[in-house]
Amino acid sequence: MPESKPWPTELRLSKDRRTLTVVFDNGESHAYAAEYLRVCSPSAEVQGHSAAQRKTVPGKRNVTIIQIEPVGNYAVRLHFDDLHNTGIFSWDYFQKLAHERESLWGGYLAELEEKGMSRDPSG
Repeated sequence: MPESKPWPTELRLSKDRRTLTVVFDNGESHAYAAEYLRVCSPSAEVQGHSAAQRKTVPGKRNVTIIQIEPVGNYAVRLHFDDLHNTGIFSWDYFQKLAHERESLWGGYLAELEEKGMSRDPSG
């Protein structure tokens, strides 16, 4: 019998809307910064349709999540206050973001530096 994948039992958005906590039925609980979710959005706008098309998204340090919308029973669409809302975050993707946080976030910070960009909004 195939091993079942972790399933979320709770999604909790912090009062300041900057942290989304996802609790899974295997006991794992992960807190995701809104900025991390925004810059790693699984949307085509951010990821592109190939690695070469992937975008580095600067200036999202203060972004917040304004709505969480269920998508079937496998994912949620997150609506951010910068009006980005095209990423569908599957339960598997939340697991990937949790387990690969160090390399994904480190890679993002390195890309910002390499491109002379900042986490802070311009202006």
